[in-house]
Amino acid sequence: MQIKQQMAMVFNLDKCLGCNTCTLACKNVWTNREGAEYMFWNNVETKPGIGYPKEWENQDKYHGGWKRAEGQNQPKLNQASRFWEMINLFYNPVMPQMSEYYGKGPFTFTYEDLHSEEPTKYSQPVARPKSMISGEEDIDIEYGVNWEDNAAGTHEEGTGKLDYNFADMTDTARKALLKFEESFMMYLPRICNHCLNPACVGSCPSGAAYKREEDGVVLIDQDRCRGWRYCVSGCPYKKTYYNWRTGKSEKCILCYPRLETGQPPACFQACPGRIRYMGPLLYDMDRVAETANAPESELVGLHRQIILDPNDPEVIAEARRQGVTEAWLEACRKSPVYKMVKEWEIALPLHPEFRTLPSLFYIPPESPVKSVMDGQSDHYDMVGGDTVLPELDEFRIPIQYLARMLSAGNEDEVKKALLRQLAVRAFRRSERVEGQADISVLNQVGLSEEQARHMHRLLSLAHFNERFVIATTHTENTKSAPYIERGFAGFDELAPGENPKRRKNFHGQKMGVGS
Repeated sequence: MQIKQQMAMVFNLDKCLGCNTCTLACKNVWTNREGAEYMFWNNVETKPGIGYPKEWENQDKYHGGWKRAEGQNQPKLNQASRFWEMINLFYNPVMPQMSEYYGKGPFTFTYEDLHSEEPTKYSQPVARPKSMISGEEDIDIEYGVNWEDNAAGTHEEGTGKLDYNFADMTDTARKALLKFEESFMMYLPRICNHCLNPACVGSCPSGAAYKREEDGVVLIDQDRCRGWRYCVSGCPYKKTYYNWRTGKSEKCILCYPRLETGQPPACFQACPGRIRYMGPLLYDMDRVAETANAPESELVGLHRQIILDPNDPEVIAEARRQGVTEAWLEACRKSPVYKMVKEWEIALPLHPEFRTLPSLFYIPPESPVKSVMDGQSDHYDMVGGDTVLPELDEFRIPIQYLARMLSAGNEDEVKKALLRQLAVRAFRRSERVEGQADISVLNQVGLSEEQARHMHRLLSLAHFNERFVIATTHTENTKSAPYIERGFAGFDELAPGENPKRRKNFHGQKMGVGS
C-alpha cells in the first residue's frame, strides 16, 4: 500500500446559482493579463450545451484522457502512443483552436468611443467589439465562455444537439428533451480536477506537468515547459491552456499559495451559493492503474475503494510509517469530501469514463419536478398529491443524462445519490412538520439517523470551517526535490545513490531528472 495525499473537492449542483462570481474571482487573481485573455481556469457552463471550449466532452474529436487497454493492468493515452507523440512532436492535430474558445478570439469593447465620439441627434456613441489579440475593431462575436448562459441557444437547431451527454439517448428522445415544453437546464461549474491519474501529466513530453507530493495539486513547471501543448489535447476536460504571449502552458493551480496558509481557493471563498467543499483524502497509489483500466460500469465504485479510511488503525499506522503527518490525518477525519464521496456516496466524479480519476466530485441536482395544476385547487399537485416531495420519475433532468455526465452511464449510482438526498428531506420534514421522525425512509436508502443529521448539517447549515478543512502543509522533504522522479501520478523519491536517469515511471518511460 503506497499512501498518497490529495486535496479533494465537492460541488453541490443543487445549490449553484449560475452567477459566475467564482469565475470573476479566479479571473481577477490569476488570468487577468496578456496572453491569458481567453483562459478561464474556473467557468460555469449551462447544461445541456457544448461548453467551453466547444464540445470539450467529445473525445472522438479531441482524443483526450485515457482508454482501456484490454488484457493489461494499466490504461493507454487516448491521443497517441508515446512513440507516435514523439515523431509528431511539432504537429498536434487534435488541439482545440481559438475558434473553439472564442470564434475570432477574445474581445473587449472600444469603451473610449463613449467619451471621444460626439453624440448626434440620431444615435449615442457605441462601444464596438475589438479583438484583444490583433486589435481589429468591429469583429464578429461568434462564441465565448458564457455563450450558452441560461440555455441560450441550446435547442435542437442550436448547440444542444451536439451535447455529448445525449449520446446514450435516441434522436427522438433528445429532440423531445430539447423542445421548449420539455426542456431542462442545470449549471455545471468547472475547474481543474487535479486528477489522481492526470492525462496532462502522462502526455507532457518534457515532464513539466507533475503532481505535488504534499497535496496532489497538479502543476506545470514553467522552466521545463517547452510549449508542445500535448497537455492541452491530453486533458479531456480542457483545463490546460496555452499562453500565446509566454509560449508556456498554464492551468488552475488550486490557489496553492492560499492552501499553504490554510485558506481555500479564491473561487471557493467567493461562492455566494456555498456549493463548494474542500477536504483532504488519502488514497492507495498502488491501485490507481488497475482502477483506471476497469470497465466503465465499475469505475465509480472502484474509485471510491482506493480512497482510504482515515479512521482505520491499519491505514493510520501505515500512513505514519510513510510520513503522513498527524495534522493531515486529523484533517482527513474531518474532511467533508470523504463523507460525501466515500461514506454517504452522494458525490460523483465528472465523466469517469475519461479514466483520469478526478479529485473533484459533484452532487447531482434535485431538479424541479414536472408539476401541473390539478384543475380543482390553486396549488400545484406534486407526485399525485401524496407528498410535497418529488420522486425520481418526476425530475425534469433525465437520470440517463446525469448518468452519462457523472457515472459513465451507470444510472444506479445517480439514483442512489438522489434517493439519499430525497430521503434526508423526507426525514427532516417528518420531524419538523409532522412532529414524528420517520426513520423508515432512511433505512430504505441505507442511511443511519446520525448520517442523515450530519448530511443535513453539512449541505444546508455548515459554517466556513466545516466546508473547508485544509491540512497544515509539511515541507521538511523539499531538500530532495531535484532528485524526485515525475512519474505516473505523484512523486516517488529515489533511493540513495540511485541514478534518476535510469528510473522509469508507470508507463515504462524514462522520466527522471534530465530525461
